[in-house]
Amino acid sequence: MSVATSLVQDQSARVTPAPAETLYQFNESPLLARQTRQESNARSYPRRIPLALKRAKGIYVEDVEGRRFIDCLAGAGTLALGHNHAVVIEAIRQVLADELPLHTLDLTTPVKDQFVQDLFALLPQGLAGEAKIQFCGPTGTDAVEAALKLVRTATGRSTVLSFQGGYHGMSQGALSLMGSLAPKKPMAALLGSGVQFMPYPYDYRCPFGLGGAQGVKVNLSYLENLLSDPEAGVELPAAVIVEAVQGEGGVIPADLDWLRGLRRITEKAGVALIVDEIQSGFGRTGKMFAFEHAGIIPDVVVMSKAIGGSLPLAVVVYRDWLDTWLPGAHAGTFRGNQMAMAAGSAVMRYLTEHRVCEHAIAMGERLGEHLRILQRDFPQLGDIRGRGLMLGVELVDPSGVPDAQGHPPIFARLAPLVQRECLKRGLILELGGRHGGVVRFLPPLVITSSEIDQVAEIFGRAMAAATASL
Repeated sequence: MSVATSLVQDQSARVTPAPAETLYQFNESPLLARQTRQESNARSYPRRIPLALKRAKGIYVEDVEGRRFIDCLAGAGTLALGHNHAVVIEAIRQVLADELPLHTLDLTTPVKDQFVQDLFALLPQGLAGEAKIQFCGPTGTDAVEAALKLVRTATGRSTVLSFQGGYHGMSQGALSLMGSLAPKKPMAALLGSGVQFMPYPYDYRCPFGLGGAQGVKVNLSYLENLLSDPEAGVELPAAVIVEAVQGEGGVIPADLDWLRGLRRITEKAGVALIVDEIQSGFGRTGKMFAFEHAGIIPDVVVMSKAIGGSLPLAVVVYRDWLDTWLPGAHAGTFRGNQMAMAAGSAVMRYLTEHRVCEHAIAMGERLGEHLRILQRDFPQLGDIRGRGLMLGVELVDPSGVPDAQGHPPIFARLAPLVQRECLKRGLILELGGRHGGVVRFLPPLVITSSEIDQVAEIFGRAMAAATASL
């Protein structure tokens, strides 16, 4: 049985997608009205995606009014196998049927032990052979906090280097690592200190105005000088934290030679390398982990989202030389979620047995080709980038003044129009990047060829409608 055939058969019970011609209108329902009145002003997704959801299956969701949507947000990358996949549901049911403890703090169980063995089996041998794992509170941001404690304790140093455009969570320590300034402005001061920001290899808008191999070379030279120059003004850091593909920052894949250079430089300097795989891990980029494209071995890997099989779970995996912190150095009540561990094991086994990484590469290439064809008709489609099924399109204003590399400016006003037109046609997409000008595609990894074609068709129609409305 082929990969594509097996994936299609596993999703035979999906909700039928809405007809391509359907144009939904969005009037505030009673549920949405109550949400607006009663939920915090900090709520975000409902402002751009005003839906009250009722049920979901595979890559589709249905709202309380019976409208059906293709979900290319997938819990911001959490739903590797889509909504309510059979192997996830069976794993959860088995935990309940066996009357297993649902909450165990950090006490071990057969489910937890199996989860660890399944996870370590996915890691590159150079990491798995000396790996330690810390179960964290059930969010990626808590895992980032744990990683910061870990490296600072082990090295005795406090400074951390992060990258422009980076996103590592919304707690105050993790927020100090964020490139975006907007979430930081309301805070008088962040709890995190000693963070130095570095230019990320954003090829389309290279911070050095160069791009390509020359931009990568200069970027690495700058970093190496920072860590070796006694007059650089920056103390030797405990760690460098990086996303191999920036997600919220605009789906920017780091050049692979740059990642290899980053590993070489940090290793030479005795600086721990933390790779944040919260969104890019577990097959999303066509490898089990995005850093594997470069063939490097990080010192620390931060994981969440897909690792729990759609349920809350977060862990830090690290090399044993860092394991110097004391008992209780990082704790949390909800780090023993047995259903999440069982579901996570089921997802990890499925990804391997069904060669989902290969499928993600094929589907990503297919979607990328569709987008490049649309680019011929829409000059507003600037950079089309990403890896596997973590793709983004930077919208640009062709009439604007080009930058140093000759690229037109970001078209921030167009992006929400495109998102809205997609939603009206039954497609959920999210935005990201500078000024929210990047349209992001994060579908479940089990999406099929015909569904990719449908996503591209809807996106093309939405582009036509959005650009015509300007």
